Amino acid sequence: MKVAVTGSSGLIGTALAASLQADGHQVVRLVRRTPRTGPANSGGQRGGADRATSEVRWDPRAADAGDPALSGVDAVVHLAGAGVGDHRWTASYKAELRASRVLATTALASAVAATRPQPKAFIVASAIGWYGDTGGREVTETAPAGKAFLSRLVQDWEAAAAPAREAGIRVAHLRSGLVLGVGGGVLGRLALPARFGLLPRFGDGHQVMSWISLTDEIRAIRFLLDADDPVPNKTGVKEPGERSGPYNLTAPNPVTNTELTAALHAAFKRPDFPWLRVPAPLLKLGLGEMSTELLNSARVLPARLTEAGFAFEYPTIGSALAAELPR
Repeated sequence: MKVAVTGSSGLIGTALAASLQADGHQVVRLVRRTPRTGPANSGGQRGGADRATSEVRWDPRAADAGDPALSGVDAVVHLAGAGVGDHRWTASYKAELRASRVLATTALASAVAATRPQPKAFIVASAIGWYGDTGGREVTETAPAGKAFLSRLVQDWEAAAAPAREAGIRVAHLRSGLVLGVGGGVLGRLALPARFGLLPRFGDGHQVMSWISLTDEIRAIRFLLDADDPVPNKTGVKEPGERSGPYNLTAPNPVTNTELTAALHAAFKRPDFPWLRVPAPLLKLGLGEMSTELLNSARVLPARLTEAGFAFEYPTIGSALAAELPR
């Protein structure tokens, strides 16, 4: 299989590209800089990343690079986008978040739709920010979008894949929770203070945080990528896979902020101090609107993944941290 990937230098993209290459697939990295490699050899043979990887320049904001060469690609995984937690949500950064997700997805979906032969699948990053603050209530993929900034952004982000969907290409949206993997993301930020036993609770610590291990994030993406392969139905007869629309990429056992903090301290064999916390007003003062991402409470369950037969390797926070932290 030949898979084009945007955001291939990020936490998830790097792990996904490595996973695909390890199984002998070709990876086409869509990059904003000048490509460093030429076209990969057909077949994506095992035993040589240089033979299984190529780069294509793609920058939807550049007039000469918004239409990447995707001929021969079997699927496109779109993970690129400015980091939600990288900067305070000023008006200019909100515009950057929107441009890097909504406008970029529209441009890439249009390019995918125009590619001949067409790719079989367009797998697009999304987020559980779709649901907003549910007060800790359980939600699945059928729940409506929230009303806050991030919820509206995610709603428009998913709608931006319409050109590919309308062209008959299978489109799946990855509503990822907090991805726990060393080297980036939320765990990259929390691991250092936790290593010294100094990770505080945020607010009252009661807010529910829906998470997924990096290992299961990659396994779930691969699960959705492979959906065109025949899969057994309830009677055991193999039928073509579908797996389109939104999927919650979250472990089946969400935790509160207090439980996550305690689990991280335990993983580093450090004492946990329940009194160590950053009050919500102080978070709001320091981070502004972005503080909602630490204070919102949503118990997001992976209903569609579970129904499709996906089995989590690390369904509990303890097992996930034990697996991911040594890396």
